[in-house]
Amino acid sequence: MDHTAVADAALLERAALNAVPAPRVAWDGPFVLRAFHGGTGRANAASSLDPAEDPDLPSRVARVEAHYARLGLPCRFRSTPLDPPGLPGLLAERGYSEAEGALVMTGHVTPTDDPAARWCDEPDAEWLSVLATVEYQGASRRAEKEEAVPLMARPAAWLVLRVDGMAAACGHAVADGGLCGLFDLAVRPEFQRQGLGRRLLGALAGWGAGQGAGLCWLQVAPGNAAARRVYEAAGFVEAYRYQYFLRD
Repeated sequence: MDHTAVADAALLERAALNAVPAPRVAWDGPFVLRAFHGGTGRANAASSLDPAEDPDLPSRVARVEAHYARLGLPCRFRSTPLDPPGLPGLLAERGYSEAEGALVMTGHVTPTDDPAARWCDEPDAEWLSVLATVEYQGASRRAEKEEAVPLMARPAAWLVLRVDGMAAACGHAVADGGLCGLFDLAVRPEFQRQGLGRRLLGALAGWGAGQGAGLCWLQVAPGNAAARRVYEAAGFVEAYRYQYFLRD
């Protein structure tokens, strides 16, 4: 990646640390080590914030492994454009395999004021019920979403869109300066292909604009072609990708 792309990735990675909090955070050189209940990837992984050469990398990786072992959690590395040289190869030598990560996308979305929007200051039961229709919500993932609220250090809002009185779609936004991160975008299967995804983006962008944020960003699984089409049609473009590495 060129210097501008690396700088953009660094900006978004730092925004993600604010938007997806974890209660246990440690540092080892350029690596931030985060731990929660072992649910979501970002809150339970180690990742680098500096792509410079790291002569201490082998011993650093060993210390990261020991750190997660002490916490009783599997050691998970999140590989981004900010990796030090040689990290993926070193992890492969230590028995790690690559697991699916995500595309990080950015876009300027036209803000809207949707009359069907219900805003809340936490992921309440109705919001979680919509998300559960499209994403596996084990106990640890659900607990992390609920317990993250008091950890939030940036303005955040949760949104439900109703259709004929039924909760049909949900989303979550975090404002951080000029950036608005969009998360947990979900449309109930029976309401898909009705334009609700685009409406979610517009409503969340409108909230972000009210917080002074103009550039939206989100992450999506590479294989989720339907969601990517919605985001691309709204003007989002790929900024970078990341992958996870887990031990076999």
